[in-house]
Amino acid sequence: MRRLGLAVALCLLPVLGHAQDRAQTLADIRAELSALAAEFNALKAELVSTGAATSGAAGGDALTRMDTIEATLARLTARTEEVELKLNRVVSDGTNRIGDIEYRLCEVTEGCDPATLGATPTLGGDAGAASAPVADAGTGAAPAAAADTTGGAELAVSEQEDFDRAKEVLGQGDFPRAAELFATYAQSYPGGPLVPEAHYLRGEALTKQGDTANAARSYLDAFSAKPDGPIAPDALLKLGEGLGALGQVPEACVTLKEVGTRFPGSMAATQATVAIQGFGCQ
Repeated sequence: MRRLGLAVALCLLPVLGHAQDRAQTLADIRAELSALAAEFNALKAELVSTGAATSGAAGGDALTRMDTIEATLARLTARTEEVELKLNRVVSDGTNRIGDIEYRLCEVTEGCDPATLGATPTLGGDAGAASAPVADAGTGAAPAAAADTTGGAELAVSEQEDFDRAKEVLGQGDFPRAAELFATYAQSYPGGPLVPEAHYLRGEALTKQGDTANAARSYLDAFSAKPDGPIAPDALLKLGEGLGALGQVPEACVTLKEVGTRFPGSMAATQATVAIQGFGCQ
């Protein structure tokens, strides 16, 4: 029983520490629970076959304690499956919402054919990318020390240079050129840690040109690239404001309310509340 108790403890540690160890997936936990259940059944069969379960060699009423452990394992497995199911529903619903927004933005964007839109990337699919630095919401400028805000990710020299060059052009007020450079950057370094900010700053450049539709698409791309990243609150806010400016008020209201739901207490959430009042959202 001591060996069994140790096995249970060792298996439960990853479950209890899952909030700290985000790298471990629900599938990993389920696999470990299944492996433990198999070992547990083997030990139980061994005790029964040798008579240790009733002779007292295992330390009293071993079968009763084993039944309790077995029930606990079953509850953990069921709970893991329940969480995984809820997570899948959230991802599916979020992906569908983003796809709907992309379609509506395409409808109001000159030269965009909704029939040519590809499949919407799964929400949060780029989970491995490091967080990007937050740009200033008022000026569109990013923090100067970009190298210290990439979550420790190593950037190629050309990658950093291309990004810095695009920011420099944006700072000079050449908005069409800046938008082009940021678009090229995002295409050249897909999944890079600075891609969300590149999309966001492209949106800022397009906004300065009065191209609200394409700016909104860029803000959507910025949010989709890292929905839980530091750039996400401002990107979602700007997306909602852009939808409202394009006359898509119901969608704007839903998007702006999502800012407060996802990022409560943030500056973006406060600004979203003001925008919601301005659009007369119910």
